Amino acid sequence: MNTFIESNKGKHFTLSDRISIEAGIEKGWSFKKIADELGKSPSSVSREVRRHLIFSPHYYDDRSRRKSECIYFSSCSKQGVCGNLSCSSLCSKCRSRKCASFCPSFTTAKCELLKKPPYVCNACPKLRRCSHDFFFYRAKHSHDTSLELRSSSRSGINLSPEELDQLDRLVSPLIKKGQPLSHIFLSHMEDIPCCQRTLYSYVDKQYLSVINLDLPRKVRYKKRKKKQLDTPVPGYRKNRTYRDLLDFLASSHDSSIVELDVVEGAGGKSGPVLLTLFFRNCSLMLLFLLPGDRRKYVQDVFDLLLSELGPQTYSQLFPIILTDNGSSFLDPSLFEMPHRQDVLTKVFYCDPMSSWQKGRLEKNHEFIRYILPKGTSFDSLTEQKVNLMMNHIKPDLIK
Repeated sequence: MNTFIESNKGKHFTLSDRISIEAGIEKGWSFKKIADELGKSPSSVSREVRRHLIFSPHYYDDRSRRKSECIYFSSCSKQGVCGNLSCSSLCSKCRSRKCASFCPSFTTAKCELLKKPPYVCNACPKLRRCSHDFFFYRAKHSHDTSLELRSSSRSGINLSPEELDQLDRLVSPLIKKGQPLSHIFLSHMEDIPCCQRTLYSYVDKQYLSVINLDLPRKVRYKKRKKKQLDTPVPGYRKNRTYRDLLDFLASSHDSSIVELDVVEGAGGKSGPVLLTLFFRNCSLMLLFLLPGDRRKYVQDVFDLLLSELGPQTYSQLFPIILTDNGSSFLDPSLFEMPHRQDVLTKVFYCDPMSSWQKGRLEKNHEFIRYILPKGTSFDSLTEQKVNLMMNHIKPDLIK
């Protein structure tokens, strides 16, 4: 079998396929030739055409019917169809009135050519002078109908009317008695033909006799807001996202990363905080006590580091800095150009709500919390106490 045909086997017809089918019919091609062009079977093309026939009557109303269109025209022996009982001639022979406009037995004759492929009138040479009803295949109409059918077949309730009625008679009285839906489901699991989540959906869409107001707890909860999928990247994060970091590491020989964060005390950002730096390559953590979580205090620390280390050593120790989106870190120049001169390092930011991206530093914070649990005030901390705590958190504990 042709590999192209095998690759298309079982796939739905696309709009492009249907346009090709319509064009092939207009050219007088057989279903076999059309199928070969599309990589489909001839039977699939045949079903596609017959399934989406467009009926177009030859006449627009009863008065425009022609008696010759009736299948009984040649053998009809009726009289007085128009109501004139005194007329003795056959209605089919009458020239003054059209029997087709009055006769209840009028049945349109179907064209014999429509009983065999291509089953439509698209390319029929007798189309303009034909007196039969027409059938056409149109790609756009066929595609729209197919999509609608595909959608409707997947919507609604996956239960018969009898099953839904039985479910309603079982569940609704118990809900009205105040029983939670979860309890009802667990108690009658064998008699309920759907899952618990679907049962909640049936109540929400009012398929049952009860509504959300009948559920004890559901009306207490606000509807969840949908998350914005495409969040615009703030200016400070441009070319500095975690994805950019991974791309940078893939093209750089230096993968030494310093993770940066802040640990707050009971006073929050306005009280004393700890600035934490973690060097991944040696599992070393440094702690700096700051009067508050302010950009100025963070800048003072890195200005001090640059003054003590010098530009070359500073650049070697801090080739890459990874931090979160805290308000104190939103100016990359604080770290990259502490003295507003040459760029000495590269700063990247974790994605929002993704603390795992600097997970080793977050793990270190757990050891800090062993000594300073959450809710503990940092007001009594001194540089000596911070250094002592830093020395007690050994690198071999935090690898």
